[in-house]
Parts: sequence; C-alpha cells; structure tokens
Amino acid sequence: MWQTYHSVTTVQQALELLAQNPARTRIIAGGTDLMLELERGQRPDVDTLIDVSRIPSLAQIDLDEDGVIHLGPLVTHNQCVASKLIRERATPLAEAAWEVGSPQIRNRGTVAGNLITASPANDTIPPLMALDAYVTLASTAGERRVALREFYTGVRRTVMRPDELLVDIAFSALRPNQRSVFLKLGLRRAQAIAVVNAALVLTLEGDTVRQAAITLGAVAPTIIHARKAETYLTGRPLAAEYIQEAARLAQEAATPIDDVRASAAYRHEMVRVLVGRGLEILAGRRAHPEVPREPVLLWGEDTPWEREHLEAPVRHPGPIQTRINGQDFTFEHGHEKSLLHLLRDEAGLIGPKEGCAEGECGACTVYLDGMAVMSCLVPAPRAHGAEIVTVEGLKEIDRLHPVQEAFVEEGAVQCGYCTPGFLMSAAKLLEEKPHPSEEEIQQAFTGNLCRCTGYYKIVQAVEQAARKMA
Repeated sequence: MWQTYHSVTTVQQALELLAQNPARTRIIAGGTDLMLELERGQRPDVDTLIDVSRIPSLAQIDLDEDGVIHLGPLVTHNQCVASKLIRERATPLAEAAWEVGSPQIRNRGTVAGNLITASPANDTIPPLMALDAYVTLASTAGERRVALREFYTGVRRTVMRPDELLVDIAFSALRPNQRSVFLKLGLRRAQAIAVVNAALVLTLEGDTVRQAAITLGAVAPTIIHARKAETYLTGRPLAAEYIQEAARLAQEAATPIDDVRASAAYRHEMVRVLVGRGLEILAGRRAHPEVPREPVLLWGEDTPWEREHLEAPVRHPGPIQTRINGQDFTFEHGHEKSLLHLLRDEAGLIGPKEGCAEGECGACTVYLDGMAVMSCLVPAPRAHGAEIVTVEGLKEIDRLHPVQEAFVEEGAVQCGYCTPGFLMSAAKLLEEKPHPSEEEIQQAFTGNLCRCTGYYKIVQAVEQAARKMA
C-alpha cells in the first residue's frame, strides 16, 4: 500500500520529511480513514507515510489561563470521552466523540483526523464549529491559524496545503451561562454514519438567549450554520413557540441529497426534528442521556498516552522489531501490510481474523500497547517498538483465561469466526471493569459482530467470567 514509512519522534522531523515530496506523502496518526483509502486504491499517488503517533507531546488535552481548551493532533475520540474537562466544558464534543465508531475505533481515531477527512457526515466537526474552534497548521515555512468555519471548501476538501500538519485544535471552554448538546440520527445504535447530526451552543442571560450557534451535518457539502435560526433565537426565551419556529428556520438551511442512508426529504424533516429536540433539551423540557462518567474504553488499567515512545526515528523498509504475546519478533518483510496481515502472514498467528477489512466486525481485535484496536486498520510498521497481544496470548500459563473458560461452559461459540475478537474485547473490559453491567458489556461489544447472532450466550459468558474472576 505504501513504499516508505517513517515513524518520527518530533514535529520538526515530520515537517521536514513532508516538505520533501508533499504530493506523494501523507501524515498518519490513527489511520482509521487513511488505511481504508489506501486499501481501496483511492490514494494511488501516495507512496510515503509519516507516522506521528509516537510523538508524546501531541496527545495532550489542556486548558490554558485564558479559558481556551487545546487538543493535540493525537488526541483520540476515547480521550475526549474519558476527559472530565471535555465532558464538563466542551460537552457536545464529548457527546459526539462517544457516537464515533466503536471502542476499538475510538482508541485509534483522532479528532484531528476526523476534521481533516472533511466528510460532511463526520461527528466531531459540528460541535467544534459550534464552539467556534480554530486549528493551527504548521509547515517548514511557519504556522498559520484558521477558523474551523473557514477550513472547509467542499466535500472532503479543506484549505490545508499538502506540506502542512495540523498541530493544534483550540476553542473557548463553555462558561456557566452556556448550554450545549449534540444529537445524531443514524441507522443503528453504533458504528453508524450520521443521517443527520446537529450541535447547539446557547449563551443565556437569565431565560433569554443572547447568542446561539446551531451547526448541521450530513445535509450540505460541508458542515453549516443554521444562520436564520441562530438570529431568530437571539433575544428570545426558550419558549415552545420560539423553539418550533427556530427548528423550522434551521430546516431552511439544509440542502440535503438522496443517498443510500436516507432521502433528501427525510433528512430535511429530520433537521427540524433534531434541532427542536436539542432546544427542548437545553430548555430542560426533554431528557438527554449523558456520556457515562466511567465509559467503556477498552484501555485496561493504564492510559494509552503514558506508553513508551520511540527513542529515535525509524524508516521502513527495514526490520520491524516488536513484542507479541511476551515474545520478541523481528520481521524483515511485511512493512507494507496492515498489522493484521503482519500477524497472520509473517508471525503465523491466525487467531485474529479478517472479516470485513474495514473496522466494522471486530474479528481482528488485538491489544496494541495495552489498548484494544482493529488490527486491519493499523499499519504494520506501527508494531515497531510496541507491545502486542493476540488471542493466542490471552490464556494463562497453565489454563485458559476465565473468559475463554466461560465461553466454553456457556456455549457462546457457534461458527467461531468472530470469537477471537469477542474474547479480546471481553477480557479487556473485565480488566477495566471487574463487575460490568449488562449495558457496559454491550458497549464493549459495539465493535464486534456475530454473524450467527449468538449475543445472548456471549453476554452471559462475560457475566459468568466476571463472577469467576471475583
């Protein structure tokens, strides 16, 4: 998929490499979108990747003395979900991040990558635009700051130059007199691309709206503001009749299309519905589930950004030196593959399965530096200097892992193809939450599909394993 792969340890190294041949080079961090594009041949001119995921300073969430929140370009969706600061002072961003993919996807996918991909259906763009965020873009020529509302020029198009790297996302933290919410309509409960999404941020003075931001996704070539609705709400209380009219005016901003997820007419109507619901939530007349205070992350006991990083930059082709299931491996071949195929083809570890090759089924789930990830969406060179665990390494020295035992005893295996992924997700969940609720077990499995639909037995097996481990 690529010819040359650089793992860098500083931003300056990345910028210098990027400047050498920007047209044929791409930055990769989480890679959950880029890996699919490369696999599908959608980036035929790209032959060089620069991996910035080993630069520790880029994975921070900070609040500066001016009340501005800064997200580094390696901040993942799960970091936003887990962050108390984001949940409390950037609530719609936390809610949007919680809606992205599955735990395995949220462990790799970055907010910066979501912004740069520039799909009008992406979930984190509407809340950040409603929060009036801006991004900082760096190149060897210097840095420039761009407001997010000016960042997009069309479907999957931005003002970024090929030689630039996004190094910061910044926005003012919500103040006590501000209320906010993010809502999404999808075709399923998890792993869903938005049919319509919306973010609302209101600044209040008593019961009166002093400023409104309403942003809409999946209804235009880019994320848009519902300007007429924002203007209409300003100076008015959140009374029922004003909410109804504001929702109708928001509808006028939408110019949706027909596609496989919904008709234009349906999307148009759902804009009115979602904006109306959002305003009712902010008015206190409709309940809205919060992001869990202790969400299922599939991190285990440690946090991912505290892992060891590379001491020096590495270039591939070249040996991939890694540790898998407690054993050291050196691979002379396979740098151009995904981690899944490195494990299967080069290491001979056939436990992880390829079910979909696009991060939908979870059969390829492994632990990368302690986190559950979809190995089909991880480039093989990311294994260099990393610690990897596959289902083969799950069992203990003289016995099966309690989850494996429970799967056998409960008859939680049918065709078995999905089983390695379920076992990995379940074991990491129990490491994280020794006494999970049924809802938490279901959350842990949102990235795992069983084509035999054996979910009841699988959930029962996890509950049994939890009792055994207790």
